Amino acid sequence: MVGCKDAKNKTEASEAEEVAKTTGEAVVYKADADGSTLAWKGAKLTGTHNGTIKMSDGSFSVQDGKLVGGNFIVDMNSITVLDIEDAEKNGNLTGHLKSEDFFDVENHGSSAFAITGVEEKDGKTFVKGNLTVKNIKKNIEFPAVITVSDTEVSLKSEPFTIDRTEWDIKYKSGKFADLAKDKLIEDNIELQVEVKASK
Repeated sequence: MVGCKDAKNKTEASEAEEVAKTTGEAVVYKADADGSTLAWKGAKLTGTHNGTIKMSDGSFSVQDGKLVGGNFIVDMNSITVLDIEDAEKNGNLTGHLKSEDFFDVENHGSSAFAITGVEEKDGKTFVKGNLTVKNIKKNIEFPAVITVSDTEVSLKSEPFTIDRTEWDIKYKSGKFADLAKDKLIEDNIELQVEVKASK
């Protein structure tokens, strides 16, 4: 189980911050939806599940060769489960993730991430931004490798962990349900972002 002590790059959600402002000198790179993904992993006592979610739109802003801003839309209807081969069981879990128990995609078909800052610390690059899920906006931070060239920008985060309950995803959370341990679903969700964009 991905417990708190094992959570990779656990990020504490905080109040949403002002989105990074760019000047007219900033160069915009449009995200490649096909080459950009959000990988996820969830856990319970009896095992883990993992999958991906596609990005439908987005862009980076670059100034003086450095990433200074960006906005991205995540298509929640595109969520997939990769670890279940049986088609019926896969469909059941995918449908459950889309339901009101989790992401409620009928009412919240997209999520979003808007960069509020990029900074260097402890020898790494950290990206801060507002993550909006189910119309709840919280600021998070994660380490990432960012590469900028004249024609392309790529961002690949290290795996990082958020607490799903901060975005009102409370199904079988130990904070809100009195269930046996083997019935609980871990609050932590591990994410990894990879975005490719071109001028």
